[in-house]
Formats: sequence, C-alpha cells, structure tokens
Amino acid sequence: MPLSEHEQRLFDQIERSLAEDPKFASAVRASDPRFYARRRLLVAAGAIIVGLALLVYGAVIKTPPLAVAGFVVMLGSAAYAVQSHRKAQSPDLHVVGGTTSRRRPRGRSGKRSSFLDRMEDRWRQRPEGHR
Repeated sequence: MPLSEHEQRLFDQIERSLAEDPKFASAVRASDPRFYARRRLLVAAGAIIVGLALLVYGAVIKTPPLAVAGFVVMLGSAAYAVQSHRKAQSPDLHVVGGTTSRRRPRGRSGKRSSFLDRMEDRWRQRPEGHR
C-alpha cells in the first residue's frame, strides 16, 4: 500500500533530519551488515588473486605442492565470497548500537521449502470456488 502524500512528506522530513546527524549516520553505517559483507567480498577477491598467483608460480617453477596450495586458497576464498554474498542478501534487521536481529522461524529445515510444501501452500491459497 503506498503512503499518502502527508505520510510521504513526514517520512522525507524524518529521513532528512536523520541524515543530518553524523553520529547517527556513523552508527547506522557501522552496524550495516552489507558494509561488512562488502569488505569480506573484497578480502576474498584479494585472496583469490593471491591463490591464482601461487597456482601460476607453482606451475612455472614446476612445484606441484605450491600449485595445489594456490588452488586450495582460491577454492576456499571463493567459498568465503559466496558465503559473504549470501549474508549480504539475508533480511536480518540490526538495531543501531544493539545486537537484536530478526531471524526466520525454525519451522522447516533449509532455506527453500520442498516441492510438496510449495504445492500445499498453493492448494491452501487457491480461490474457494475451485474445489
């Protein structure tokens, strides 16, 4: 549901007043999980480059253990980058200056529901006239 014009003006006014407060802005920026996820992605990218350099150097000087170590570093860094990207996409809400966050309920195992669960949900949400 869209906001009314009055609510939109109030929202814009609140947003401007919060943006002008540097202490609040730094607190929000420091608790933003996307900020840390971007940093982890940059670290992972750097480690992938180091792993690639080890792999190439190990292949050039014909030292298989060094090349394998480079590949392992690359693989671990890629896994770390994927994990960081998933954390950046998660809908956790962090309170400024606190540790409270909203978590998903623990009803079903896994992030995605199974095919049968989705079909049951569709069946329950169908229009009442189609039985």
